[in-house]
This record gives sequence, C-alpha cells and structure tokens, in this order.
Amino acid sequence: MIVQQILKIQTRGRETIDISRCVARVVTDSGVGTGTCQVFIQHTSASLILCENADPTVRIDLEAFMSRMVADGDPLFRHTAEGPDDMPAHIRTILTHDSLNFPVIDGAPGLGIWQGIYLWEHRTHAHTRSVVVTVSS
Repeated sequence: MIVQQILKIQTRGRETIDISRCVARVVTDSGVGTGTCQVFIQHTSASLILCENADPTVRIDLEAFMSRMVADGDPLFRHTAEGPDDMPAHIRTILTHDSLNFPVIDGAPGLGIWQGIYLWEHRTHAHTRSVVVTVSS
C-alpha cells in the first residue's frame, strides 16, 4: 500500500517550522503499520531537516552558522534575479536536504524522542511551500 499527500506550508520568511505533527497525521491516517515514510519538498530555496526538537536554540544556532557560511548579498554570486537572498537560498538547500526518510513503526513515525521534522525556509520573504509525504508498507 502507498499513500501520498501534499501538505501546503505557509512560511513568514527565513525560519524553521515544525511539521512533525502534520507528517505524523499523514502517517497515522495512512493505515500503514510497518513501513517507510518519505517527505520531499518541491522547492529549490527551502529544505527539510531532522533536528533537535526540545531546545529551539539549536535551530537558532543552525541559522547563525548558515548565515556565516552563506551570506546574503555576497558579491561572489551572479544569480541574484530575485534578490540578494536568492543564490544563498539555493546553496542552503543543496547543503541540507530536499527529502527525509524514516521508518513507520506501529502506525507512527519511528523518530527518536528528541527528533522533529522541520521545514527550513531559506528566503527572507513569505512563501507557500509544497511538501509531499509518501507512506508505503
């Protein structure tokens, strides 16, 4: 059995959004007891991360690190069609993940106690992002 659903996630600009509950709902509603779940983002300027879910400073530190590694407006970048955050957003996505895979155990996401699924918006402006969740047995 394969179940697939597209989630629409509204961002407010550069941020991380916990989508764990949304994904868990798809897994639970699928009826799959044992299997796998793939989560895929259909964009080149936002990504998915499996991250610490207890302390929000972890995600703040990740953003600080990424801002240092890939600075907006760096004169190195020629691709600036949509602004100074355009190419940095693409690089951030390539350095992180466009998809995540994890087991489905007893009808629920088989994540560790401190793991959460986050959409990481890399653009500085709001966007609606499409996330495809596929659950298979």
